[in-house]
Amino acid sequence: MTKLAPELPIEVDSETGVWTTDALPMLYVPRHFFINNHVAVEEALGAEKYAEILYDAGYKSAWHWCEKEAECHGLEGVDVFEHYMKRLSQRGWGHFIIDVIDLDAGTARVRLEHSAFVYQMGKVGRKVEYMFTGWFAGAMDQILAERGSDLRTVAEQTQSAAEVGCDVGIFEVEPLRDAVQG
Repeated sequence: MTKLAPELPIEVDSETGVWTTDALPMLYVPRHFFINNHVAVEEALGAEKYAEILYDAGYKSAWHWCEKEAECHGLEGVDVFEHYMKRLSQRGWGHFIIDVIDLDAGTARVRLEHSAFVYQMGKVGRKVEYMFTGWFAGAMDQILAERGSDLRTVAEQTQSAAEVGCDVGIFEVEPLRDAVQG
């Protein structure tokens, strides 16, 4: 096990205690703490409503992150999406693997192995990583907008390792039905 990943620069301000990675402030909390809070909110609001809220918030956050990271590292196109999946994987959410991506079509398929949600919750018989769906659409749409495309996407979780008979999570990104190509 690696104690510190040099490819994931983490800086801690000795005066304030603020953690930063790629110049973005970060929070460092135990997985169980985050997941327990997630489950509590889901129980209070209902999974469907909570998923809707997380989708919109995650979409905006992913767009912003990809925009800033592309600028910071001189990345564009698929390289931005690959960088995003790498950084998500390095931050303990799970291992995100791009099975397929086609920017011209506005499609992608992301596989999730070693999900933090599944590690914490186990086989609960339902999709539990819906938090990530807005992230994938937001990342894709930021990249498409940067390329000058008017095409916009939507993401959906189609499978979870928390479901019986499944070993990985699967997320599909597709164009919105009424989207136009720019």
